[in-house]
Amino acid sequence: MKNGKNFSFLRIFSGVAWKGTKHYLKTQRIYEIIRTILFFSLSAALFITGWVSTGTRKNLLTIVAVLGVLPASKALVSVIMFFRHHGLKEDDAEKIEPHAGELSCLYDMVFTGKDHTFEVGHLTVKGNQICGFSSQNHFDEQAFSKHLTPLLKADSYKDVGIKIFTDVGKYVDRLEQLKLLSCNESNTAGIMETLKNVTL
Repeated sequence: MKNGKNFSFLRIFSGVAWKGTKHYLKTQRIYEIIRTILFFSLSAALFITGWVSTGTRKNLLTIVAVLGVLPASKALVSVIMFFRHHGLKEDDAEKIEPHAGELSCLYDMVFTGKDHTFEVGHLTVKGNQICGFSSQNHFDEQAFSKHLTPLLKADSYKDVGIKIFTDVGKYVDRLEQLKLLSCNESNTAGIMETLKNVTL
């Protein structure tokens, strides 16, 4: 199910387990729409039930229905966010994947900062090295590093190297170098979890 191809009812309420998988943004968008419709429908159903059963809109179910609009509205905002981003293009994925090999990789990562939103289509983590590819025009690598470094430090990952490429050719060259890099990979899994925790 984590490949995003199979339907999972649980994913309507949380897509966390699927973060970093290929086509995550595209497939999660569908679940966000379903969740939003479900939440608004539930509020509408409660409102109508209360109105029909009491003959007036001034009843307890109306209050519950209005409160239910809050999570529904939050879900709608999430839908809008998912429609703004499109993830790694298939042609770029075809160029990257043969070079990724056994490296630890993440797909479709969207980091939202105070002043910037950073979309990284493919990320690789090896030891204390984070390397990624973004097709985002004018990707601000310095701002991205400034955004990510304190988040990593908060989870006790210090001196982490961060490099984002906007040229897919240079990125795959770097992947080949990473495969040959000898390093302590004890932090790899933890850094990947931190990255997933701070993305859309």
